[in-house]
Amino acid sequence: MLLTAEKAGLAVKAKLFRGLGDPSRLSILDALRGGPLTVSAIIETTGLSQSNVSNHLGCLRDCGLVVAEQEGRFVTYHLSDDRVGDLIATAESLLADVARGVYECTRYNIPRTESRRKGYEVRST
Repeated sequence: MLLTAEKAGLAVKAKLFRGLGDPSRLSILDALRGGPLTVSAIIETTGLSQSNVSNHLGCLRDCGLVVAEQEGRFVTYHLSDDRVGDLIATAESLLADVARGVYECTRYNIPRTESRRKGYEVRST
């Protein structure tokens, strides 16, 4: 029973990191570290398209990482918890120390067909 609970906990953690692993979502979260923004401001800050931003904001909102608040005619978005920003800052700090290894890591960049041939398990995100 405990093993099942531990596996479930690991699966939820993996979902969190998979959500953070998308460059567009991470770009939006990074922009929101500076404070609440409208969709237009997020588009301007990130350089992403309106449809891309809206789609990813929906995902981030559904996952509880971002909160939307109506302010007059506009909706502003902000991080749901300061720890989301702290997590990104911690990742940046860690990356400063291990960037070369992460950059040179080939296991995360293996094309799907090649990974199957070599026997690696690849999960889509």
